[in-house]
Amino acid sequence: MNKLYIFLLFIIFSFNSCDILRTSEFEVVSWSPGEGYHPEPEKIIVSLSFSHNPDRSSIERRFSLTGDGGRIKGVFIWENKKVTFSPLTPLEKNSNFTLSLSVDANDTDGLSMDIAFERNFTTRAGSERPVLVSHYPLNYETISDPRSEIRLQFSIPIPLNTLYDNVYFNPSMIGLWSLENSGKLAIFTPSEPWSLNKRYEIRISTSLTDNNEMNIRNDFTSVFTVGMDNEAPTLLNANRITKNNEIFSLELDTSGYIGAVELLTETQGWEKDDRLSLVFSEPVDALSVKNCLNVENASGHVMETTVGYQTEFIFYFETIPTYENRFVFRLKPGVKDKAGNETKNEYIYRIFANGEFSKPPALVGIRIPMAPENQTDPELACFEADSLFEIIPITDENYPSDKKTETWIELYFETAEGASIDPFSLMELFRIETSNNVLTFSPRRIKTNNFSIPEKQTGWEEYDRLEIAGTLTNSIYFGVVNFQIAAGLKDNLGNKNEKMLSISLIK
Repeated sequence: MNKLYIFLLFIIFSFNSCDILRTSEFEVVSWSPGEGYHPEPEKIIVSLSFSHNPDRSSIERRFSLTGDGGRIKGVFIWENKKVTFSPLTPLEKNSNFTLSLSVDANDTDGLSMDIAFERNFTTRAGSERPVLVSHYPLNYETISDPRSEIRLQFSIPIPLNTLYDNVYFNPSMIGLWSLENSGKLAIFTPSEPWSLNKRYEIRISTSLTDNNEMNIRNDFTSVFTVGMDNEAPTLLNANRITKNNEIFSLELDTSGYIGAVELLTETQGWEKDDRLSLVFSEPVDALSVKNCLNVENASGHVMETTVGYQTEFIFYFETIPTYENRFVFRLKPGVKDKAGNETKNEYIYRIFANGEFSKPPALVGIRIPMAPENQTDPELACFEADSLFEIIPITDENYPSDKKTETWIELYFETAEGASIDPFSLMELFRIETSNNVLTFSPRRIKTNNFSIPEKQTGWEEYDRLEIAGTLTNSIYFGVVNFQIAAGLKDNLGNKNEKMLSISLIK
């Protein structure tokens, strides 16, 4: 009895000795290729490394690599505690893979794994499903053109073959599919006209996939009918759009209409950055709008809206209209809708480009000290822009001949609302020209604050003031002194005076 008892204990101990004596788990300590996306399937290496010496036959029996649900066959290559699995055929692109090893796999001492090993990786570029972003015709829309194309806009590119396999028409229609916009826009061109006064159904199956074989999530169905449109489009509104996207209506000039008052209607306040918006009663052809719109007494208008059929068209000026210039937007008859109907009326909008933020800087006048070294009374002399050949009393007493005298010249400008003169533009363009070499002035610096005389000239308090400091050298001669600012003076809003500004005086 004692011998039998000892024998049974030996047998039990033999079967459980591995788990009793083990000091660590038998497990996978590393693997390749790692989770996530792998763009080059032909370079993928599938391998497992173990914590203990593995029982190779046990590992091979319980190893599995599947791709999109199908088991992949291959051969095992062993190196110490590491096994590499080499597929008989290269792994495929656009596939999801699962690498697994069941819990029954064990090491050479019979120690099995505590937890089954399972990891995933993919050669599919992304998990984003295609989404139908927009479509034409819209659901329950009536189209008038029997040759209209069907347009489906997707969020990501799709292949051409999936359209033929998964987009259906009821009643059926034969035609050709094409792709634009890098494969995101699908266009169906019917091989024969749509039947008039008939209801058509478009259906997209969930089997439609993108280039990565990801399918759309839901079925899509839309209905449209084909009918005749005999109604001509009309222009609903003409607006000016500011750079801040504020919208102001333009006043239609009806002076030429029968029974209208013979007074021209004009829209004032057009700014240099304003754009024109034309809004129609239905989608019309962009090319016909462009051809029918004339701009008189201004140039360089460009259509910003993309080509095709739209209800709103926006135009901007490449060449900014001259300040206080009057011009005309004239939309002639002939703007076409999809059915070929054309606008019948002419629309005229008269514009006055006098926006308060577009006014170019203008010289109001100058102020110069006749006794610059006298701090108590510098004897300021003021000359307005319309002063013509007034006497500027520069004498040897305060400006000795042939001697450089430190002095300054103040310039006052009328500007657009909230604008100020660009000092660098003024410094570049300002100069003094004289006849008979009566004097020379060398500018040194320009001031926009901390002026030599704190107070502005009386009556000019609202104008923008700048001061040019330098040296003036007088002479014994007499003649004309021209204070000039060449064309191109700018303010900080980008307004520019295209004319020379000058004040001519006599010394």
